[in-house]
Amino acid sequence: MLSALRCGLQFLGNAAAGNPDSQNSIWKCAFPDLFLNCLKHGDEKVSGYGSMVLFTCLSDDTVAELKDPTQLDVALNVITSYRNHPDADWLHLIVTGHFLKCPELVKSMYVKQTDQERITMLEIIMAKFNEREPIAPEDAISLQRIGEFLSDCFQNQCQAVLKLTIPGNSSEQEALVVVRLLDVLCEMTSNNDFLPCLQSRPSLLETVIDILRLTHLAGKQAKNVFTPTHSTSLGSELTHAVVGFKVQLIRMISNLCYKSQENQDKVYQLEGIPLILDNCSIDDNNPFLNQWAVYAIRNLTENNKRNQELIASMERQGLADTSLLKGLGYDVEERDGKLVLKSTRKS
Repeated sequence: MLSALRCGLQFLGNAAAGNPDSQNSIWKCAFPDLFLNCLKHGDEKVSGYGSMVLFTCLSDDTVAELKDPTQLDVALNVITSYRNHPDADWLHLIVTGHFLKCPELVKSMYVKQTDQERITMLEIIMAKFNEREPIAPEDAISLQRIGEFLSDCFQNQCQAVLKLTIPGNSSEQEALVVVRLLDVLCEMTSNNDFLPCLQSRPSLLETVIDILRLTHLAGKQAKNVFTPTHSTSLGSELTHAVVGFKVQLIRMISNLCYKSQENQDKVYQLEGIPLILDNCSIDDNNPFLNQWAVYAIRNLTENNKRNQELIASMERQGLADTSLLKGLGYDVEERDGKLVLKSTRKS
């Protein structure tokens, strides 16, 4: 029976390839029950062949059917199956080739997903942004809308990471969703095609600074996952959910302030510059933190005299560690009675 099922699915896949009439006929007969049975099947080949048939039959019209709240199970089970079979190419292609072209479907799926399923989908989205191939204009519009939705999700969910400071709390999956949301947004803001749409969302920058401040304070008030650690032993690995979280927050601030006077000024108003400088320390939880702080200071002070003067005055008042600034590649000198921040790095 199993062999017959495998062969039957292969036959359907071959029959559907390049044949719209066959695709429509198969879809009418197979959606949703056959596809659901294949996606949930314990046999990896059945799941793979069923995914091949599903991918071949998908089109703008059939994807629209997936958005129906009563038929959303097929789309949700694609992600569940991919989580169980991360090397399944057809499942990956279904998401990247069809689902990510439909922001409404992605939104509907996200609302219904478990934390583990959200993590899986966010990792696929992040991989899409990491692809080297140029993105078609129409796909870029869809990805931008998805990014804006994920920005809202991050703003609504980000404080879930603070639950990890509570002893015995088991919210690591919920926190990891927040981490993956931030990872996706960092990748988006590292791409000039998507950076402007997130730079124009002031609430996102405000939220990033706010959660950086809250995690920084949490790490100071008690020993927890946000407390800086420094191990002298090489090769020690930290595996908790928020490893690198502060680095990504500072990276996000850096990207959002890139050539943006408005966002530079907002960070000043939110007292984000002292916060960034106060986070600069050796921390095994946040490798390369100082390197991203250098980039943040560069982007915050580029063509912005007020931010430059703030850092210079902090150094004069003893509020900014001179050795820290030098370690970041900056120095303060007095010119014509004014303090000037200058880079000590050779261009």
